[in-house]
Formats: sequence, structure tokens, C-alpha cells
Amino acid sequence: MLKVLFKKFLSMLITLWGITIISFFLIHLAPGGPLSPMTEFNPRITPEYREKLVKMYGLDRPLYEQYLKWLKGVLTLDFGKSFSIDERPVWDKIKERLPITLLINGLSLVLILLIAVPLGVYSALKSGSLPERVLTFLSFVGYAMPSFWFALLLMMLFGVKLHLLPISGLHSTIGYEEMSTLQKIWDWTKHLICPLLVATFGGIAGISRYVRNSVYEVLYSDFVLFARAKGLSERRVLFKHALRNALLPLITILGLSLPGLIGGSVIFETIFGIPGLGQLMWQSVMARDYPVIMGNLFLIAVLTLLGNFLADLGYALADPRIRTGARKK
Repeated sequence: MLKVLFKKFLSMLITLWGITIISFFLIHLAPGGPLSPMTEFNPRITPEYREKLVKMYGLDRPLYEQYLKWLKGVLTLDFGKSFSIDERPVWDKIKERLPITLLINGLSLVLILLIAVPLGVYSALKSGSLPERVLTFLSFVGYAMPSFWFALLLMMLFGVKLHLLPISGLHSTIGYEEMSTLQKIWDWTKHLICPLLVATFGGIAGISRYVRNSVYEVLYSDFVLFARAKGLSERRVLFKHALRNALLPLITILGLSLPGLIGGSVIFETIFGIPGLGQLMWQSVMARDYPVIMGNLFLIAVLTLLGNFLADLGYALADPRIRTGARKK
């Protein structure tokens, strides 16, 4: 098993290297450049000064030299400096915003599992009933609803019409420092309700349907029918035999959800004005800030490959057949 995992880990590193090559060259094919926002719309920028900026940022070098320089820095977690006015190190910008994104998406992932798994199991057990049909309808609505549209609805309803919840930021800008600890926690909670609803609604719809179909298929498999024929209680059949096998594919879903911690945050962080990695990614794309874009893409690629690796590891730990097959090889 260790040999198989080592091969997968080595394959993951090679894949990551290939992703960085493709990403680096693709972003340089986009129209415009990192200096366009600061030079093309500023009449005071002379051609000589523009040429000086090009040399200062190393943009006059061939692409392969720029990539090798970037790759050498990545090995020491040095993603270079941002092309923005502050010229801060990219890794400092990522570290500053990463906890916020992980907090929101970690909470949303917990809520999705706590709600979607019981709903999926209930739908499988009550297949064909009126409650199951209602849940199916709501799941399809939630799965098809665009996240940005749902976010705007929440802002209009709770923020503009009812004035119950704030519609931007992580906390109040006025009087926040004078609040007590409990007041700060409540202030953060009010600001996070709408972003969490946006982050969890679509996930609950998708995973609940996935769990429902998986549990429904397992409930009518041969080994479950045999367990019932032995006289086992329905509760024991469900929790010991059916769920244990039906929820195995959920490991894959959880593994692939890791890159969504950043990629899925772009929409609601931008709409709600949350200073997380999703908003940073959007701002860097609009500003053609190549080092920040590559830093975010590298992090998303690492999370994606790490999610696949953890899913394989989880499968091996949860299913003895995989461990046995690995030993035979």
C-alpha cells in the first residue's frame, strides 16, 4: 500500500509541475499585460518610463526564463512581488487572506455535511413519498440557482428590505473596536450568515442528491437483502451495512471539494466584499497581476491534487478490498 501511495504522490508532483507550466504560459497569452492598467490610461507615462518598468519587472526576458525564475522561487515559497502599487510579496498577501477563506468554506463544508447527508438518507428511505418529491424539487432548484443571483436576493431581502443583516464586509466599520468579545462574535456572525447561505445552498442540493442515489442503490443490493433475511433490525441494516458502503463515494466528493475552498469563493467574496482569497484572485485577474494570479493558481492546483490524494488514502483506509489489492500488486 505504501508503494502505491508513493507512486501516486510522485505522479501528483509531476502533474503539479505540468499545471504550472500550462498556467504560466496561458496567462501571458491573455490580451493586455500587467503594465496596461498603469501605463495605457496615464498620459504622463512616457515610452522610456514604460520600457524601464518592463525591465524592472523582468518582462523583457523570454517566457521560459521568467518561468524558471518563478519556479526556483516557488521551491522556497517565494512567489515574487505583486505588480500592484504596494509591491508586497505575493505569499504575504495569500497568508493574510487565507484564514478568512478557510474559515468561511470550512464552516460551509461542515454545514453541508450535517444537512445534506441526513436529507439524502431520508430521501432514499422515503423514496416516492410526497416529502421526498418536495426535497427532490428543492434540490434541483438549489442546484440550478446561480450563486450570484442567490446572493443578490439575500442582499435585497435581508439587507435592503428587512434591514436585518449587513450586506458587506466581515464586521462593522464603526464602533467595532469598542465592542465586547460577545458583541464582536455576534457582529461577525451577522456578517457571515448571507455568505454562508450562498456557499452552502448549492452544496447541500448537490450532495444530498448524490447521497440519496448512493443509499437508494445500496438498500436494494444483494448483501443488504441478505442482512434483512437474517432477521437483523432495520436500524442495524441501515447504519452497519448500507450507510457504510453507500457513503464511501462521498470520500471522493470531500476530496474534490478542497479546491472549491478558493475557486468557489470568488463569487460570494466579491459580491459581499469579503477580503479573502477569492476576492484577491478576482482583483489580480482584473489588474493583470501575474505573480498573484500564479500564486493563487498554484495553491488551487495543490489543493486539487491533495484532495485526490487524500481521497485515495481515505478509500484505502475505509475499504479493505483496496488495501488487499494493493498488497497483491
